[in-house]
Amino acid sequence: MAKRSAVIDIGSNSVRMVVFERTSRFGFYLIEEIKSRVRLAEGAYENGGYLQPKAMERAYKALKEFLSIAKNLKVRKILCVATSALRDAPNRNEFKNRIKKELGLNIKIIDGQKEAFLGGIAATNLLPVKNGITVDIGGGSTEFSLIRNSKVVETFSLNIGTVRVKELFFDKKCSISEAVFFIKKELAKLPKHFKSSTAIGIGGTIRALSKSIMQKREYPLDKLHGFEFEYKKEKDYLQKIIKSPTMKLKKFGFKKERYDTIREGVLIFKEVLDHIEAKNVITSGVGVREGVFLYDLLRNSNLRFPENFNPSVKSLQDRFCLNAKQSKDIQKYAIKLYDTFKEIFDPGELYKTHLKFAAKLCNIGIKIDFYEHHKHSAYIVLNDLEYGFTHKDIVLISTLIRFHKKKLPNNIYIKEMKTLLPETDILYWLSFILSFAEMINIDHSAPRVEFEYNDNVLKILTDEELYLAKENIKNLEKPASFAIVFEKKTDLQP
Repeated sequence: MAKRSAVIDIGSNSVRMVVFERTSRFGFYLIEEIKSRVRLAEGAYENGGYLQPKAMERAYKALKEFLSIAKNLKVRKILCVATSALRDAPNRNEFKNRIKKELGLNIKIIDGQKEAFLGGIAATNLLPVKNGITVDIGGGSTEFSLIRNSKVVETFSLNIGTVRVKELFFDKKCSISEAVFFIKKELAKLPKHFKSSTAIGIGGTIRALSKSIMQKREYPLDKLHGFEFEYKKEKDYLQKIIKSPTMKLKKFGFKKERYDTIREGVLIFKEVLDHIEAKNVITSGVGVREGVFLYDLLRNSNLRFPENFNPSVKSLQDRFCLNAKQSKDIQKYAIKLYDTFKEIFDPGELYKTHLKFAAKLCNIGIKIDFYEHHKHSAYIVLNDLEYGFTHKDIVLISTLIRFHKKKLPNNIYIKEMKTLLPETDILYWLSFILSFAEMINIDHSAPRVEFEYNDNVLKILTDEELYLAKENIKNLEKPASFAIVFEKKTDLQP
């Protein structure tokens, strides 16, 4: 696969392009994203599905500049897919052939089933979900993928989309009940077993809605991907948006470019959530574009990343880790210490994995600045550790990294992120363990050590002097009162 790949997604409302750069076999990150609201389906649904000349011209101009951007970024592979607007259009070949002839771009028109499948592939690989239903609301259609045990087991597509509902009902000043009747009639076609307590929201409508809810709740983390909310708690809020006049949508925090379709999108989403009996919503920042990329990247791996592999962690290590051996050694000591103390603070081993990732990434900020590297490492993790983690996971890992020095996390920081962090006692122990693990290996020699904890005394058994480690460990702030002693032992395992 090319080092830099672009994916172009031609939808009913917007045309988007993303560019990914691979850092290793499965590591990658986003280097560019651009969209143009060309409204390709504008006027189509009231004209027999035919794409209108002005809309096609807008799309042509956007695609022409997208290709220029890709060329300037030295993209080696471009994958282009088109969804509802083109597949529904009787004159689709007119547009497709012009793009091929004048721009040299091959457009692959995918059906609703494939569109749903690609969204499902993105969700199963890049979100921490094992079961649920993806709901991808587009301009002309809505796609669903049923996920069981982290696999897409079935897909479905319905002809309900924001632009379609807008032109058929809202533009004609029809009542909301008429639009609801149309949506429910379509939803009745969904197989009866498409039920789940978890809905995975994909697409611009859900992202805009989630951002509005985050703003209303004064949510402490500015990150959409992985944001969760309970439908029951927000149902009335969704209803207010649906009934709001266009000029009052600003109070919900929506951008102007969303005013023309957000009520239609929220209406569709609300009816879908009721129909599938969803209780919780997980917001996905990924969808068809990431699905297209992953379909190519993972084509020889059953469309799944290797077990216990995380692409975000791998990408951060590839780009920022200066000393892979040191990170591995810190992780080794951290887990040894965790196993020594876990019965005190985490007998269920709920946070062992978090500690592993924090150990792997705690020093990536050194590439930016050594003296404040703990802050830089934490910032990078908080903002760029995207895929496969909940928000609570990300905040905890970032917090452990932020305070992997001599002092425990301070109360001001804990208060700011309180809703996303575990109990303070757990946080203190994990932070102490990570700091301790780094101090043990302060000379980068990976010394042989074992740990024993009895009668309020932590024994560090070692056959080496560890002078620097002793000096620094005695200054560590501890989560509880206990003694630390070093003992000589000669028969340690390497």
